[in-house]
Amino acid sequence: MKRWLAAAVLGLSLAGVTQAAIDTYQFADEAERARYHELTKELRCPKCQNQDIADSNAPIAADLRREIFRMLGEGKSNQQIVDFMVDRYGDFVRYKPALSARTWLLWFGPGVLLLGGFTVLALIVRKRRGQAGAGNADLSPEERERLAKLLDKEHNHD
Repeated sequence: MKRWLAAAVLGLSLAGVTQAAIDTYQFADEAERARYHELTKELRCPKCQNQDIADSNAPIAADLRREIFRMLGEGKSNQQIVDFMVDRYGDFVRYKPALSARTWLLWFGPGVLLLGGFTVLALIVRKRRGQAGAGNADLSPEERERLAKLLDKEHNHD
């Protein structure tokens, strides 16, 4: 009895795995298959966010793959399909959104931040170097002589 119960539990748990969607589309030719794979790799799953729809098991990704297959069958171009998806889901659905007034920050923001960081770093280094040199200039002649003796004594000990 225990074996039957264990087999039933195992069978039911594996039933969910067998329900995973595997797309089996029949394409007219290899060029259409290549376009399908290119489009599914180019578009992001709206639910998964950092996964393309080709690799996502989310139901919405399966719907998008089915929609792409349907549109390819209708003879739509890649650009028409991408435009349809962007109209429906926004620029987020593309891994590489088109350069526009709405997306310029995505394209140039990281570079601007990096350049700004290097500028701030250069200013900090320049300021500290100036302070180090200025600190020596503030010494009186007696203090400079004493500092030179101390430094000379330290070098002689090494």
